[in-house]
Formats: sequence, structure tokens, C-alpha cells
Amino acid sequence: ISAVPRYADNPIPEYPDDARRKGWAGEVRLQVLVDKGGEVDRISVEHSSGYSALDRAARRAVRLWKFIPATKAGHKVASEVVIPIDFHLPASGEAEVLQPE
Repeated sequence: ISAVPRYADNPIPEYPDDARRKGWAGEVRLQVLVDKGGEVDRISVEHSSGYSALDRAARRAVRLWKFIPATKAGHKVASEVVIPIDFHLPASGEAEVLQPE
């Protein structure tokens, strides 16, 4: 049982300019504790991208996210969910931040 992010309604993390210029890319996996109201209670980095700037950008954005709370026996409950955020630099050179649909 875990909360579900409202991906369509949540802000996509900003790709830090400095990281883009330096060609930094990678996936950050965040462990998020979601309260029974669907708000973020706590965030920790489960797996780093290898770049603190990307990790911080992911945390900063996800802290503002809203979730559909998990339910147990018909009642909303707090739960943990892992959120992958992929900072990607395609061949075009345009920075992308990919997240699950």
C-alpha cells in the first residue's frame, strides 16, 4: 500500500543551469513519506544521481508535490513511495527531466 503521485499536477524539477552546462545527468530516486492527507512529510535520497545539484533540484520540486494518499481498510494512511527523477541530456543538447507518467 503506497501513495500515488499526481504526476500531471506536480511541478517537474528544474534542470540546474550549471549542471546542464557541465553535462551532468543521472537518475535520483527519492524515498518520500506521504502523510494521510497526501502531503510530503519527509524526503530522503534513496539513490543519488552522483551530483548534489541534481539531487537538490529533485528534492526541492518533490517537496511541493501532492499525492493521492494510500488507503487501508477504506481509511487514508501515511505511506512511503520511491520517486525516480531522471535528469537527461539528449543529443539535441536540450535538457530534459523525465518522470513516470
